[in-house]
Amino acid sequence: MCGLCGILGSEDHWADLLPLADETELSRVRRNERQRRVRYLNGVLGAFSCSVTDWQGSKYLLSTFTGKTELVDDLGQLWAAVERLAGHAADPLSPVVHERISRLYG
Repeated sequence: MCGLCGILGSEDHWADLLPLADETELSRVRRNERQRRVRYLNGVLGAFSCSVTDWQGSKYLLSTFTGKTELVDDLGQLWAAVERLAGHAADPLSPVVHERISRLYG
């Protein structure tokens, strides 16, 4: 499969599903929810010297603070990509992450 087909053919991840909304509102709601998710993820990913941005409303662009990048399809692939780019285990349930979440959002 070519790269373009791989990008266009991906299914929505369950975390990206939204409650029923009319068609005119659905795009706006989806975009707002992704931006909210990106802001929250960046608070968490800072513990691993990483950040994420929305890429075309269909993927996430994961970056390290040193400039390594990787596109990930959904949140299910995010943590494995964090470990690959950071070069060490990344436990989203670790006490360091819990403390960071409490400090930023608690």
